[in-house]
Amino acid sequence: MEIGIILKIGAVGILVSVVSQILKQSGREEQVFFVGLAGVVVVLFWIVPEIAELFRTAEELFGF
Repeated sequence: MEIGIILKIGAVGILVSVVSQILKQSGREEQVFFVGLAGVVVVLFWIVPEIAELFRTAEELFGF
């Protein structure tokens, strides 16, 4: 796994946190949930291919 994907995940976490705080301060608490959910979905789109590659590598290594 590259270090770049870890930095991207961290950046998304910081961005979601900042946007959530801004939305809370402006009185839009109902939208904070959707911002967090969008952040999780974006990160999952980046992580799932990496996990699939890990399983393919393990399969080739152990000959399943």
